[in-house]
Amino acid sequence: MSQSRPGVYFQVVMEAKDYETIDRLSPTFLAYIGDAVYELYVRTCYLLPPRKVGDYHNQVVAQVRAESQAKALQKLTPYLTAVEQDIVRRGRNAATTRPRRLKPEIYQQATSLETLIGYLYLQDTHRLSELLETLIL
Repeated sequence: MSQSRPGVYFQVVMEAKDYETIDRLSPTFLAYIGDAVYELYVRTCYLLPPRKVGDYHNQVVAQVRAESQAKALQKLTPYLTAVEQDIVRRGRNAATTRPRRLKPEIYQQATSLETLIGYLYLQDTHRLSELLETLIL
């Protein structure tokens, strides 16, 4: 855990995780969850030192843009397990529409990262924390 930013630990409140159901969730649903989790993680990383809300917002937006997410996925790729690589592939294949300003491959990589984060948030929060810690924001 880095000394320069607050520790972030994820905990899903569920009485009993149904891992079979999680494995059957669509990549689009996982990306939807992953998008929210990643933004919360980034926001938490930029909490300290205190600054103007506008500055804080600009830093966060810069990190959660598709281009930055694509770079983050490239950085994480060497550390991914075979199962995680399969989740990334599923996320890439699910990214069928994109904003006009983005190249398709950038959008696919960003969606793949969000899919992976959503999957790990539901399946293995410890592993999610490990991977996110490798990203120096």
